[in-house]
Amino acid sequence: MSSAIGVPARYASGYLYNGPRDSLVGAQASHAWCEVYLPHAGWIGFDPTNNTLADERYVKVAVGRDYEDVAPVEGSYLGTGHCRLEIKVDVERL
Repeated sequence: MSSAIGVPARYASGYLYNGPRDSLVGAQASHAWCEVYLPHAGWIGFDPTNNTLADERYVKVAVGRDYEDVAPVEGSYLGTGHCRLEIKVDVERL
C-alpha cells in the first residue's frame, strides 16, 4: 500500500456504530474510509463521507489497496433475474 506523495495509505472497510446522538452517513450497511500511516502515530483513519477521523465508532473488518481487495460480498448467484438483495446492518455497543 502506498501513496503518490510517499505517505503509506490504504482502503479500510467495515461498519459504523451510530450512537443515540450520532448521525453518521453509511451506518445502514458496510462503509469504507481511508487510512494513512504516520510513523509516530500508526494508522490513522479518515472518513471523507462524514468529514471526521475514524474513532471507536468504526468497526474495521478489512484493509486493502481498494474496494476490490476488501469487497464485503463476493460470489456468484444462480437463479432468475427477478431477485433483489437487501441489506440492513445494526451495530450495537456491548
